[in-house]
Amino acid sequence: MAGHSKFKNIMHRKGRADAVRSKLFSRLSREITVAAKSGLPDPALNPRLRLAVNNAKAESLPKDVIQRAISKAAGGDVDTMEEIRYEGRGPGGVGIIVEALTDNRNRAGSNIRAAFTKNGGALGEMNSVAFMWDRVGEIRYPAEAGTEDAVMEAAIEAGAQDVHSDLVKPDIYEDAPGHTIWTAFEDLNEVAEAMSKVLGDPKSTALVWKPQSEVPVTGEAVGTLFKLLDALDAEDDVANVYSNEDISDEDAAKYGG
Repeated sequence: MAGHSKFKNIMHRKGRADAVRSKLFSRLSREITVAAKSGLPDPALNPRLRLAVNNAKAESLPKDVIQRAISKAAGGDVDTMEEIRYEGRGPGGVGIIVEALTDNRNRAGSNIRAAFTKNGGALGEMNSVAFMWDRVGEIRYPAEAGTEDAVMEAAIEAGAQDVHSDLVKPDIYEDAPGHTIWTAFEDLNEVAEAMSKVLGDPKSTALVWKPQSEVPVTGEAVGTLFKLLDALDAEDDVANVYSNEDISDEDAAKYGG
């Protein structure tokens, strides 16, 4: 099954855990604020905010930080925040989608373009690679949430489209064993709520880009691609990075250090 998030092969990209977690907390807080601004500041009445808060809780974001992020929506500073999608190609012809959440479009665009240019890639036009992806809902559970059969049954009953479980080695979609469930774009909230009644709260729920196929990348291009993905992920304005590479474990281990 093709498709993954920016953390594919993270086990081979060392020294990133603290920086990744720090940025994760910042991104989660920002998403809560924007979600609260987009509708009512009550998770029970605002589906987007409910997803953002649930994701934050799953990552152990403190309750006071969550509440501050919601309260911040009443301030004028969030009015300047924009959600922008960038698309481009990386080494080996890999397609890359970058989702930014920024208060400065010019800064974000300049820094993202520079990251592509300096690391063997090229920024493209809107929809230059997105046609190779599907926009879907994604629900993640840790391995201990249930057996493969139990999760599959719960997903089917809830109306999910597809399930991938890997309970032995790190899941290809995450840095630990677990289950990934996909839904139709418009069904994410309904499916997530139905599954939570059976399996408990998921680790995360999100609308994501799922590639329809993968691009094989080998040799030194793997190392250059990892540098590009890391450079993009390091940008403060970048919320999510999606890429459709297919890399062997051997090359990931050799070039991902």
